[in-house]
Amino acid sequence: MTSLARLSWCAVAVAFGEVLLGSWTRINGAGMTCPDYPLCRGRIVPAFDGGVIWEWAHRFTALALAVLVLVTLVRAFYGRNPAPGVRAAASVVGALFLLQVFLGAATVKLSNTPISVVWHWGTAMALIASLAALANFAGAGCSQRPAGGTWAMAAVLAVAACVAFITMCIGAYVSSSGAGLACVTIPGCAGNVVVFGIGQYVQMLHRVAAAASLLAAVAAFAFAWMQGASARVRIWTSAALALVFVQIVLGLLNVALRLPIDLREAHAANAALIFLAFACATTLAVVDAIPARQPAQAL
Repeated sequence: MTSLARLSWCAVAVAFGEVLLGSWTRINGAGMTCPDYPLCRGRIVPAFDGGVIWEWAHRFTALALAVLVLVTLVRAFYGRNPAPGVRAAASVVGALFLLQVFLGAATVKLSNTPISVVWHWGTAMALIASLAALANFAGAGCSQRPAGGTWAMAAVLAVAACVAFITMCIGAYVSSSGAGLACVTIPGCAGNVVVFGIGQYVQMLHRVAAAASLLAAVAAFAFAWMQGASARVRIWTSAALALVFVQIVLGLLNVALRLPIDLREAHAANAALIFLAFACATTLAVVDAIPARQPAQAL
């Protein structure tokens, strides 16, 4: 594994922890304990009372992530002979990180409105996926390229990743808008398939998206195994499908137990893992489909 790949995976880990910390902060009602930005209550280090520690830790981790992303980008753009896709992925990482900084400030200014939360969460996950893609592209140059990779494989996995992403973002809206218990029965809403209010519509939309995510995951799994994808693509795809089943159980438990905080966080974290697993599978399928560079002929 190259140094760039290691840096990128470190950034993925820190960014994922940052996302979970932000989710935990909001779920615990501490999302607006620092009502100003970039300071917290007018100070760099405020008094840690009333949940401030969570929001402040979230921002401090974001600062550490910024340094790590900057180092990773410098290594990607100025390293020698980058593997195919490295600089393109690095450009996406840089753009998404700048957007995320803006959205972080906007979320505070908008007092964590559901739409701002969805944008913030969705961009964060897109950033993590881009960092994982950068790591996979960077590692492609020093590993044996599997045979048999096709663009059709990458396309099928990309569709599954997109469906997982949309489902995850709808779930973020459900959670941040307080619609988590708008429907307390399954599969209908309040005992009926007819829904009545905005909360019920959003909740049922999330369930429909979750069903679509399950179907997409099963299709991607079957396609990967039947079409002879590389072992690493099959592993990521299998992990994603397994996580989808875990997500279904977590969703049912959240409704049955009336949204305990720990289960809500587990549901959000697992949704992020599903998307990340499909994003990694997609990137690796792209790597497998790119023809390997031929060594230069000796004169």
